[in-house]
Amino acid sequence: MTSAACLAHLGHRVTGVDVDATKISSLSRGEIPIAEPGLGALVAEGLSEGRLAFTTDPDALSRAEVVVLCVPTPTGPEGATELRAFDAAVGSLAEVLDPDCVVAVKSTVPVGTTTRTERLLGRPAVSNPEFLREGHAVHDFLHPDRIVVGATDPTAADLVTALYDGVAAPVLRTDPASAELAKYASNAFLAVKVSYVNVLAELCERLGADIVDVARVMGLDPRIGSAFLAPGPGWGGSCLPKDTRALLHTADEAGVDFALLADTVAANRHQHERVVTKVRQAVTGATDGCLDGLRLGLLGLTFKAGTDDVRASPALAVATRLAEAGAVLTGYDPGIDRDRVAGVVQVVDDVTLVAKDAAGLVVLTEWPEFHDLDWALLAALSERATIVDTRNLLDPELLERAGFAYHGLGR
Repeated sequence: MTSAACLAHLGHRVTGVDVDATKISSLSRGEIPIAEPGLGALVAEGLSEGRLAFTTDPDALSRAEVVVLCVPTPTGPEGATELRAFDAAVGSLAEVLDPDCVVAVKSTVPVGTTTRTERLLGRPAVSNPEFLREGHAVHDFLHPDRIVVGATDPTAADLVTALYDGVAAPVLRTDPASAELAKYASNAFLAVKVSYVNVLAELCERLGADIVDVARVMGLDPRIGSAFLAPGPGWGGSCLPKDTRALLHTADEAGVDFALLADTVAANRHQHERVVTKVRQAVTGATDGCLDGLRLGLLGLTFKAGTDDVRASPALAVATRLAEAGAVLTGYDPGIDRDRVAGVVQVVDDVTLVAKDAAGLVVLTEWPEFHDLDWALLAALSERATIVDTRNLLDPELLERAGFAYHGLGR
């Protein structure tokens, strides 16, 4: 969806094909099913100017010069990438495409998939992985850090590279295997970096150091950089968990002991438990304190701010563990409505309901809107004015002046 709208914005004539008739109908009306800033405007622009169309009919691709595959590739229970939807999409193209059409694989796929696609279709295929952040996808497509084109056919590589004419970014041309692996490697490295800083935050608490200052010092080193150095309740979302598992599976299949990445995944699970322990300490006074029947308010449920995505959300991972310990949970998130998340959290659309009679509040997502809440009112509504800020989002002095006992992470 994002790729289609952005390519149309760059001047191409784009037809988006999907098997989901309901989705196609909504997109054809300009209705966007996800929260992605700027995407609605680009879809409306493409539709109104006749450069963008949506259909369920694969035959609409018969005159395409390039077909871009953006099919979901989840991981199975053992970490292997599930390619059934991808293979079905490839199969639907076999007798449809023009002989000169090039297939660009934008899906995150295991090494060798692009070459296999070439064999199945009898035509050049190019690995062209996307590096888009949820909540910033339009910006990242139009202003990328890099464009990766993995191909063995120079003419096919030229054609895919030309899709990005007008985009100011370095183009890295390589072989398909390197392009495919680079996507997994990038996401897995970000997971390593986040787990590293989360463990470092725990060390800061034990030694009386401040992770905010430590991370600031680290981030000023250009070899490290400041991105992904903020501690939190763990990493999640639609990409990092599945891609780390897939890379671990790939390494295992290749006979490579990727212990560092395995430890990164284990550290992420530990972080969920550590946050629960920190909440226990804050609201009961003991790390093994009883949460049974205690009412807790959760601020943030999405895996990060700026999105409505709760897939593999660390906030929900923590919520599940708190509920298993007997806590009664009420949650508020600016990105989702009260019907989106069921189960262990009662979702409300009024933040005061989160604080009312709560034994403690827990900030789990770094929504900037939380800075502007009436914290004095929330403290007054709480049974115990205690807050655990797992994102170090808020000003401790401001919260304490409002009447809260403030607990940050790694501080």
